[in-house]
Amino acid sequence: MAGRLAAAGLIAAAGALVSCGSSRPQTTSTPTTQTASPPPTATQPKPPATNAALPWPTYGADNARLRAVAAAGLRPPFRRLWTFHGRALLEFPPVVGYGKVFEEAFDGRLYALDPASGRVLWRYNARRCGWASPALADHLLFATFIAHPSCSSPLSNGQLVAFSAETGRIRWRRRIGPSESSPLVANGTVYVGDQDGDVYAFASRTGRLRWSFDTGAPIKASVSLAYGRIYVGNYAGEMFALIARTGRLLWRSVGFGNFYSTAAVNAGRVYVGSLDGHVYAFSARTGDVLWSFGTGNYVYASPAVWEGLVLVGSYDHDFYALDGGSGSIRWSFHAGAPISGAASVVGGTVYFSTFAHRTYALAAGSGHVVREWPDGEYSPAVAGNGRLYLVGLGRIYALSPR
Repeated sequence: MAGRLAAAGLIAAAGALVSCGSSRPQTTSTPTTQTASPPPTATQPKPPATNAALPWPTYGADNARLRAVAAAGLRPPFRRLWTFHGRALLEFPPVVGYGKVFEEAFDGRLYALDPASGRVLWRYNARRCGWASPALADHLLFATFIAHPSCSSPLSNGQLVAFSAETGRIRWRRRIGPSESSPLVANGTVYVGDQDGDVYAFASRTGRLRWSFDTGAPIKASVSLAYGRIYVGNYAGEMFALIARTGRLLWRSVGFGNFYSTAAVNAGRVYVGSLDGHVYAFSARTGDVLWSFGTGNYVYASPAVWEGLVLVGSYDHDFYALDGGSGSIRWSFHAGAPISGAASVVGGTVYFSTFAHRTYALAAGSGHVVREWPDGEYSPAVAGNGRLYLVGLGRIYALSPR
């Protein structure tokens, strides 16, 4: 859960090189997996690609939540084009598409920004907290909100709202449980979870409920989609695979601490971090644990997947690059403070932030430091339109390569 907004300094590049940290031993665990009738044979195609018309349309860049885009040439050093002051914590990164940058702030205000200037084109006040990234599809913007005392909300429920991306006009809204789950949109359906433990599938154009599934415990993660299946973990340490079209349970794997992390799905594997201090790789087809890697503390962060590496930070102050096939460590970097937010890989550079209010850019293949900035705390970077949007505590910096 997000903390309160702290003072953030102006962004500046620093070239200090930091050495890699030591490796951690690989561990294994024995899951309990329940399969609801024999699952159909699943081929292992590549997960859905990011919509080429939308540079960064959803949390994690694509619906498999891989958090990696090619973006040739978009790497440090940068020059700053503009700064947006959100005046509240920006825990989750923006999305980019339809000629705008969309950001949801901790205080429940949703902003549509002009990518050329950072000027606010339209805004919406949910009177709830905003603890998620929105999602774009079919010229609509979908956003979830959570009623919570930390943003002085007088309300008690959560909400999913569909807006016109161009004007901000509300097309429909649905009451759900308190939600910090970023929406996912595919094939005319918007999927979302809530703290009541439910996964919902709504028609994206009308908001009509298509199906719901009760996981039995709060959902704080966002759902992921690959191979025609929805993957999500809950706060009882259970991972689920559901048929995306119907919501039917395919498998349930239990006994893994608590899942705050959103899964990344690639090459037949579901990668996810747990509050029990491990990163897990499940079989996307059966739910069996293929490997687990133990860090020294909580893994709140959602993994990024790039060229066979699983890139994820831990509360143990280290950032790890793990082999996606075996879970063995390829490199690690000691950041000196807990890492809570998800990383992003843009043009072969991986970005992450720490609770010491620093953002790092590392070469994703080696872990060598490329740049540091004295701002940030959670998920720091998305890309779009030839720019990097770097997220500080309460600011967005639009950066262009020098």
